[in-house]
Amino acid sequence: MVEKLTGIAASDGIAIAKAYMLVEPDLSFTKESVEDSESEVARLQEAISNAKDELESIRANAVKTLGEEAAQVFDAHAMVLSDPELIQTIESNIKDNKVNAESALQEATDMFIGIFEAMEDNPYMQERAADIRDVRKRVISHLLGVKLPNPSTIDEEVVIIAHDLTPSDTAQLNRDYVKGFVTDIGGRTSHSAIMARSLEIPAIVGSKNITSSVKNDEMVIVDGLEGDVLIQPDENDVQKYEQKAKTFADQRAEWDKLKNEETVTADGKHVELAANIGTPKDLDGVNNNGAEAVGLYRTEFLYMDSNEFPTEEDQFQAYKAVLEGMGDRPVVVRTMDIGGDKELPYLDLPKEMNPFLGYRAIRICLAEPDMFRTQLRALLRASAYGTLRIMFPMIATLKEFREAKAMLMEEKEKLVNEGVEVSEDLQIGIMIEIPAAAVLADKFAKEVDFFSIGTNDLIQYTMAADRMNQQVSYLYQPYNPSILRLVKNVIDAAHHEGKWAGMCGEMAGDQTAVPLLLGLGLDEFSMSASSILKTRSLMKRLSTKDMAELADKAINECDTADEVVALVEEYTK
Repeated sequence: MVEKLTGIAASDGIAIAKAYMLVEPDLSFTKESVEDSESEVARLQEAISNAKDELESIRANAVKTLGEEAAQVFDAHAMVLSDPELIQTIESNIKDNKVNAESALQEATDMFIGIFEAMEDNPYMQERAADIRDVRKRVISHLLGVKLPNPSTIDEEVVIIAHDLTPSDTAQLNRDYVKGFVTDIGGRTSHSAIMARSLEIPAIVGSKNITSSVKNDEMVIVDGLEGDVLIQPDENDVQKYEQKAKTFADQRAEWDKLKNEETVTADGKHVELAANIGTPKDLDGVNNNGAEAVGLYRTEFLYMDSNEFPTEEDQFQAYKAVLEGMGDRPVVVRTMDIGGDKELPYLDLPKEMNPFLGYRAIRICLAEPDMFRTQLRALLRASAYGTLRIMFPMIATLKEFREAKAMLMEEKEKLVNEGVEVSEDLQIGIMIEIPAAAVLADKFAKEVDFFSIGTNDLIQYTMAADRMNQQVSYLYQPYNPSILRLVKNVIDAAHHEGKWAGMCGEMAGDQTAVPLLLGLGLDEFSMSASSILKTRSLMKRLSTKDMAELADKAINECDTADEVVALVEEYTK
């Protein structure tokens, strides 16, 4: 029987494919006595051999998708599997204690993990403990006959089913095979949703219980337009959604005709439609969707896709690739925004009660000046290859901005003295995502070159509601008059000083928000590349004069977000 679940439509489109369960399997076992220890040793050796074969396959795929350097972690795992001391200890446990391979493996690896973790003055050896844990899990899975999921090895069309997807999970997804995904938790602004829009694959988040409702290889339909998931659909359902997918594809084809056009409103005003990206690989989507700029380059993925801090040269090459790929179109690069839910295994961040309100982004950069200066030098060197705009995230005070800018200017002076070419046409701005900065925008506007409003965080901080928390998701209200007033304050402050104001939060591509933002005078709208042509089409139908009247009414006459939505519908129908 067909089962239907509803979640949050996070990325447009229709997907019809088999389910691929990206969930941790049950690897529990009991300690058992065995009579035939030789056959138990043989079982262990077969599991180790299978684990080695699996690692070779995973490594080969990782080289293709992530590069040689990122794939080297699997070399460390292979070394653990070939360690004669470890293997001998496990086999001795089986023979001497007459126990099953699973418990012998557990006891032996626990001993080695304890030894390595105790080496506090040797980080390299401490990291080996994590390698042993990973390898143990892989061997136990083969002993139990349970398959571990690995998105990088997918070689057929699937829909990913997961409790949640980390940024590194999503970075491994191959668009040729992964046709969509559905998660238990998350919202439209969670990282998995943002990545889905970058990959241009249908996605539904916040379904609550998809992982307990679907089994591996069951057929599912993902309706990323409405937020519906159909499990084991019948032929009629498949035909109906194939037709819906065709209708959507036809609509996309109409939008594609606007690819090489400027973004102009019905009364002739030009606004800049830009794209948000995470890696140089995203440039294909930027160019295929006719973006006029990159409004947000999230540089943290450079750090997250590496096993150590990326070098100045590594970063320079990545930034240069994006700037050259955009030609004379501007690129706003956000400096490292690690923290919150984005961690680095090689950066020892404190465990915090409220990491989103804690040690993150510019706060880490100012406390780790060597790391920050490396990034600033790489950016400055790359500035000679295009139109670069540098943006500092999570700025709460003028003092933070001044400190960050001072470091940038110091590094610029050093490079110039070394004879390195640096652009003289360099804009420096901040991301407005903390209400304190939005309220003090008039002061910031005297010192910055531009603002980019990060509504994903601005909304959660203003409403005191974690955007990842399902219980308070009703408070994530981009159309709330309080949010609109903050946005207006930022735009007005920028314009008063002759500066420009953009928006790089997901609100910038929200079809209900766009008319309001146009009316408020927003200069640049930066969004997932897949939303650009749809937004350009909408802009062509909107008059700035009418939208200014709409925005004024929304801010001054509406009391609730629902009233604002109704007003927008009335003005744009």
